[in-house]
Amino acid sequence: MSTTSPEEKLDDASAPPRSAVDRFFKITERGSTIGAEIRGGLVTFFTMSYIIVLNPLILGFVPDGTGEFLGGGTGDGSNLPLIAAATALVAGVLSILMGLVANFPMALAAGLGLNAVVAFTIAAIPGVSWADAMGIVVLEGLIITVLVLTGFRTAVFRAVPRELKVAIGVGIGLFITLIGFVNGGFVRQGGGTPLELGIGGSLVGWPSLVFVFGLILAIVLMVKRVRGGLLIAVIGTTVIAVIVEAVAKIGDQAGGENPAGWHQNVPAVPDAIASVPDLSLLGQFSLFGAVGQVGVLAVALLVFSILLADFFDTMGTMVAVGSEAKLLDEGGNPPRSKQILLVDSLGAVAGGVGSVSSNTAYVESTSGVAEGARTGLASVVTGIAFLLATFLSPLVAMVPSEAAAPVLVVVGFLMVTQITGLDWKSPEIAIPAFLTLVLMPFTYSITTGIGAGFIAFVLIKVAVGKARQVHPLMWFAAVAFVVYFALGPIQELIGL
Repeated sequence: MSTTSPEEKLDDASAPPRSAVDRFFKITERGSTIGAEIRGGLVTFFTMSYIIVLNPLILGFVPDGTGEFLGGGTGDGSNLPLIAAATALVAGVLSILMGLVANFPMALAAGLGLNAVVAFTIAAIPGVSWADAMGIVVLEGLIITVLVLTGFRTAVFRAVPRELKVAIGVGIGLFITLIGFVNGGFVRQGGGTPLELGIGGSLVGWPSLVFVFGLILAIVLMVKRVRGGLLIAVIGTTVIAVIVEAVAKIGDQAGGENPAGWHQNVPAVPDAIASVPDLSLLGQFSLFGAVGQVGVLAVALLVFSILLADFFDTMGTMVAVGSEAKLLDEGGNPPRSKQILLVDSLGAVAGGVGSVSSNTAYVESTSGVAEGARTGLASVVTGIAFLLATFLSPLVAMVPSEAAAPVLVVVGFLMVTQITGLDWKSPEIAIPAFLTLVLMPFTYSITTGIGAGFIAFVLIKVAVGKARQVHPLMWFAAVAFVVYFALGPIQELIGL
């Protein structure tokens, strides 16, 4: 009987020769192919490319504490192309870096939620400029990078119990499912209820039907195991959307005035495929400028608020991506965890330097993994697509969120299947896990779900007399989250 291991078979002289790309990214070893990695990288790009449009809309129309707009202008939107180009450039560079350094199928871009904090909380402080606000982002990134290099961030991640990591993955699955339904217009804020089906309890408008078509197409292709099915679903639904818009002239939602319109991008054939990007926003930051405006204590509090979100948000995302790709070890840790966290930490620095807010790992990367991606080559492909988007932004704008959102719903289903890995008969872990996985979608925040789960885990262990079983770093994380959840009153107390 042969005792040849899989690794030995790969090196066997009779085995097909592997390319340098295959060997570098360990594609064959992880059970993937170059084709699957390329398809996965493109799917990830399409499901998160909305950030190229959305980030400028969040950052571009808010005056800073001095009355100036990011990138100049008077709030008329003339500064949006600058922010879009810088957003795509930084996302592209960081995604490629993630692929090359960490060999992990996870892409990065400007973090939603974090960009809103920068725009509406930090930059809006009287006297604080956009350069000062981006300097705070850079400072936070430098601090979190030091925490990675010293091993602290990795140690905290490994201190989290395996069951909570499973709950984080399931919670993110529910979270991105909700994102998919909201972005597709299938679920919206209701009149008398927090959420409702469509508009007034009915699916109204062609964009909603386009989403439903895309969802059905994605499900059928997945069930039939069609190679490249998710990518086909995105492209096919986009084509349908372009045709629908050309015939019906629907337009966007216009800030709520046209609720039956497209959620974000209007799918229309652009006048030009390419345009030369303006990258003048790069380097427009002041590292300690905010200190002179609001003081050291206030700056420290602002840095802490975005640092904690950055610190744990990516931990949840890397667990979700690693679990979907079946790359986690017995402790629920992905390979090269330190390198993954290091690149993510540098994302905050790069986002501040690029004046596009902190960049972080995107849970939409799980869509690429569902398409077959298992290595960093997929991240490189996503990064290259972002770099091309700095020139091909008109082409990217053809893809409406209604065409990309169905993929998120399908991936959400795949991730929620991990719930069988939780012991629901043990309240000590089941209750923290429950709070983790339900609060992510209910609060629209990965960080909130993780924080609630950590605090509940520690409190329950103390209540049942098992405090010694809690890792010291879990105590530290729980206390940090208590402070995080009380930031509002603390800010009021110091007059921020």
